[in-house]
Amino acid sequence: MKALVCILLLLETFVFVVQQQVDGGLNENEISQQISSEDGRQNPPQTDTLRAEASTDSQQYCDLGIPDIHAALRELTATVTEQKEKNRELTATITEQKENIRELTATVTEQKENIRELRDEMNKKNNEISNLTLSQVEELRKENRDREIAFSAALMESGSGYIGPFTTAITLTYRNVFTNIGNAYNPITGIFTAPLKGAYMFRVSVYGHGPTPATADIVKNGQRVVIAHDHQPQNALSSSNGVVLILEVGDVVYVRLWSGRRVYDVGNKHSTFSGYLLFPLK
Repeated sequence: MKALVCILLLLETFVFVVQQQVDGGLNENEISQQISSEDGRQNPPQTDTLRAEASTDSQQYCDLGIPDIHAALRELTATVTEQKEKNRELTATITEQKENIRELTATVTEQKENIRELRDEMNKKNNEISNLTLSQVEELRKENRDREIAFSAALMESGSGYIGPFTTAITLTYRNVFTNIGNAYNPITGIFTAPLKGAYMFRVSVYGHGPTPATADIVKNGQRVVIAHDHQPQNALSSSNGVVLILEVGDVVYVRLWSGRRVYDVGNKHSTFSGYLLFPLK
């Protein structure tokens, strides 16, 4: 407001001087006098005082205004500089964060790849284990099949009758085969041959009719092991015996009828020979 008053006063004085020059060509002294007279006539003392104050205030404003503007500009420049510095720091932080994000993304991608490779490896191992398990099961089945050894047979294939007596001991041939798992028993020779080392159970039963005794023994590799014997003057009588033998591969077991003795077999198969593998041995 003070600056506006100062400007108005200067404009008023300028307009007055120009008007006088146009009207009468006043010289400088006259102009000065005219200005003084005009001021005295038109402005009371209060107006002069106001003009003086306005001139003084305007001068002070003019003197003080420019330094204030410079200070404001300096403050504004400092603020802008500070903001630029903050922007640079923020830009650097954002760049750093972007770099961290790129590194994290690369790490996640690497971990995903590692997980994929681990999953593939686990699937491969599972398949190997599955195949190995199936192979082991098949091998065990095959091994168990090899270990499934059992047989049971009777003397006569059909009918009934006596075998013996003979003047020498003979090997009995049990031709009516009920079971021959592993085919270790030979019904032509009556001999069992051990295919595996192990513990085997054997049993023999003889059926006789008096007065001739019925006597037979289980033989291992030509050596008598146990005997089944029955004897009475008349009528029928049966006897049986059994044994567990440790056999090596190739050992033979059979039933031998003693000389002078006889056994009888009928349709219900009383005279039998049987054996089976209890468990293999190493």
